[in-house]
Amino acid sequence: MIVAKRPRSLSQVPTHYCPGCTHGIIHRLVAEAIDSLGLQGQTIGVAPVGCAVLAYNYFDCDMIVAAHGRAPAVATGLKRANPESIVFSYQGDGDLASIGMAEIVHAAARNENITVIFVNNAVYGMTGGQMAPTSLPGQVTQTSPYGRDVANCGYPVKVSEMLAQLDGPEYISRVAVNSVKHATQAKQAIEKAFRNQLEGRGFSLVEVLSACPTNWGMAPQAALQWIENTMIPYYPLGVYKNRSVKGE
Repeated sequence: MIVAKRPRSLSQVPTHYCPGCTHGIIHRLVAEAIDSLGLQGQTIGVAPVGCAVLAYNYFDCDMIVAAHGRAPAVATGLKRANPESIVFSYQGDGDLASIGMAEIVHAAARNENITVIFVNNAVYGMTGGQMAPTSLPGQVTQTSPYGRDVANCGYPVKVSEMLAQLDGPEYISRVAVNSVKHATQAKQAIEKAFRNQLEGRGFSLVEVLSACPTNWGMAPQAALQWIENTMIPYYPLGVYKNRSVKGE
């Protein structure tokens, strides 16, 4: 009896991610959602700049790479030009919440019928571990060796809470992948985000709290525990907007 197998929408190739990085888990959940809804043949993914720039190697569907932060704008163009396609962007916090902040806000405000997977690991990954817009107060990074000082650097951006205040978005949710229970919940949220697009409901974003053991300077297991003990209390999990349920 087969208990688990590689999703059809996930390519069988070696990964470049660091040991303990949870991008691979998130990739699998996205691919499982695409398979579950039978969308592989009509899906277009937009890869970001950052650790996941090579996402086109891992998803077995049409992929395109956007300039830094511009994935929502590219996804908007793809969806409007090809309304029958299912379009998703896959973005890290440096890509989406820094240089791409305007793009994500306005795509959400317009309620573009796209799906956004937002990976929040509270640090810049590929470029060496600098402080990100989502780095926590007091968090040590390469550019905040004494910890993030909110008096000088401001507070982290809580993307889900911010976008949920807009009138436009259909669905905003925050999940995590540091445990089997949380990964199961994340899969359900990602599938719902794709289903919303399939049904023409509009903009859906799933924020995923993710581990970066290398840049956090932690062993993989410790990084998963840090998500539980430190990230989740600051970035609470849950559905922040679900317009179709609320009848808005």
